Amino acid sequence: MYRVCAYLLSTSALAAWPATVDAQSSQSATEAGETAAGQDDRHDIIVTGVHDEEGQAKIVSNGALGAKPLLDTPFSLSVVDAEDILRRQVTNIGQLFADDPSVSSSAPAASTNWWGTQIRGIGVRNYYVDDVPMALHWGGDFALEPIQSVTALKGLTGFMYGFGSPGGVISYRTKRPTPAPLLTTEIGYRTAGIGYARLDAGGPLTRDGAFGYRLNLAGEKGDAYNRAGVNRLVGALALDYRLAADLHWYATASYEDSTLRHEPFGVYWSRYSDTALPRVSYDYDKLNIANSFYATRTLATATGLDWAFAPDWSVRLTYGYTSKLHHANKMFVDLLDRTGDYRGFAYNFGSLGRSHFGQALVQGEIATGPVRHEIVVGTSLQVNLSDFGPADSHWGNDFNGNLYRNQPFRVTRAIAFGTDGWPSREQQRALFASDTLHFGDHVQAMAGARYNLYRLSDTDDDPTKDSSYRATALTPTVALLYKPVAYATLYASYAEALEPGSRVDGIYVNAGEVLKPTISRQYEVGGKYEHDGLSLTTATFRIERVEPIEGVGHRLVQDGLTLYKGVEATARYRLTPALRLGAGAIHLDPSLRTVASDNADILGHVPAGASRWQVTGNADYRPPALPGFSLFGNVRYIGPAPTDDDNRLAIPGYTVANAGFQYQTRLGDQPVTVTGNVNNLTNAHYWTQTNVGEAINGALSLRLAW
Repeated sequence: MYRVCAYLLSTSALAAWPATVDAQSSQSATEAGETAAGQDDRHDIIVTGVHDEEGQAKIVSNGALGAKPLLDTPFSLSVVDAEDILRRQVTNIGQLFADDPSVSSSAPAASTNWWGTQIRGIGVRNYYVDDVPMALHWGGDFALEPIQSVTALKGLTGFMYGFGSPGGVISYRTKRPTPAPLLTTEIGYRTAGIGYARLDAGGPLTRDGAFGYRLNLAGEKGDAYNRAGVNRLVGALALDYRLAADLHWYATASYEDSTLRHEPFGVYWSRYSDTALPRVSYDYDKLNIANSFYATRTLATATGLDWAFAPDWSVRLTYGYTSKLHHANKMFVDLLDRTGDYRGFAYNFGSLGRSHFGQALVQGEIATGPVRHEIVVGTSLQVNLSDFGPADSHWGNDFNGNLYRNQPFRVTRAIAFGTDGWPSREQQRALFASDTLHFGDHVQAMAGARYNLYRLSDTDDDPTKDSSYRATALTPTVALLYKPVAYATLYASYAEALEPGSRVDGIYVNAGEVLKPTISRQYEVGGKYEHDGLSLTTATFRIERVEPIEGVGHRLVQDGLTLYKGVEATARYRLTPALRLGAGAIHLDPSLRTVASDNADILGHVPAGASRWQVTGNADYRPPALPGFSLFGNVRYIGPAPTDDDNRLAIPGYTVANAGFQYQTRLGDQPVTVTGNVNNLTNAHYWTQTNVGEAINGALSLRLAW
């Protein structure tokens, strides 16, 4: 298959035909951006102007909130598009949001993102592909080759997406068919020995342009900078069909088969005895088990109808199915002391997560006197199925060693990857509605609510024990927006998020009791600006996360509280037609406000993994004397963060810089793009919460538009 993919990428014998995309689809904003990106790639050599939908003017779909420009969304969001992904040769979430100080990942490139992503200091568990939930447990990176844009919605998302953790949402939007013929091929190389190839093709399948397609194929294989063996295949297909002038059908499917071999250990700090950390070594051959691996097969599909049934009114029907199969022979270590000694654990398991999602969403406008209303009403059904085979799983202290010595251990026992024995079925039924009221050109008010009926069926690891329970909850969201001018917005918003409750286990006197879903709250005040080369966002927020704690009489109750409050800001400014500069920062003031009675000494401590400061900077220079050439780079500082709630040990702060170039030219009539990047330019040595850091590494590619 890999050879077939490489062959496809090296040939120009594909036919392409013109196509059109239904402008009345609620996907139109995304498709317009994709079309522009595709046409830039094929025809324009230098792009220095500001697009109509650049920066805060972009239109983004946010679940039940519908599609809105970022300027008119009363929450903080960050969007990265396909052009930026290609330019910076991004491979993981950490690189993806390198310019946003509020979004980070402790997982370096070419490693498994094992719960490593954070937004505003809180772990992210909520991922969506084309609005369909995606269970990315134990590996929160999704293939980027078929992706048009990735949005990070920061903070609470209960109204927009239903139950979930309050950290935020990572939402992927796949590439769509383009109205103009599109065919690009790319080959590339990553240190220390990875070769990769990609194909991106699109166009119509009928002469009238009503039926269009988009095909993406990619593959990569070899050894990464950290000696991990990478072997990936990716395929994606998108179809659009204009059934009538006001009726549009679409379908998307993305598939990835990935095996990551002998990656460096995952690191835990709970048994660490010293106050200073071990010396960081990038001698990766001493940080892995030669026959370990982590294999996944990921599928994301969606289909739907967009019907503009009346002027200013449309309905979208969506069905989606996603799945992720895990086969893990993955290694972890408990670091013990600053000499580098550790206890090593092999973790073997098979797991299958699947999600079915159906939604009907109606969006439109009405007027009541001088007030204009943007209405969103909908209903959804989400079923998440999880299968884990405890009888076939293994977690054991199979090896010990030292970071600076070779590890001879190999897994020799037979490994089974059954997924039977621990099934779980999670179901959410929801009704939601919102009204954005426009009081003239300057004032908007938004009110929305989602009613959830939640049901969990879970046998845990004991098939004789029924842990099923039901819960209902209402999630409100309200906001006020003031627009002194069309290109600036000041807003204040309040939102709630719901995390599923749980059944109390046997160590408490109320064992068997079902706890209600926890309700977390967010207060946010912010501003957005997009005009005359300046893009600016800022927000002040307070997130109150409710968690279970032990109460009076050894009862488990929902009285715990962790407070995350802070200020964030990002800015980009086109200083000259050739030079654009950017910067961002977040200052977080997190604390444990209510804790278990027998753990009162941690009251006021910083929650595990939360860094008080993160700062970013970036630059993009396109010298006028060299048309088609650009230099760009970014730098990021992540401050110290405690490894646990006891705050006895902290991961020191570190700074990482990246730089790259791109040159767009022509060979005859063919547009050609050469791109190169270097990550961790200074080869900074650092630890993260979950891994040793990312040593200096680079990538170089050649892309042709046919």
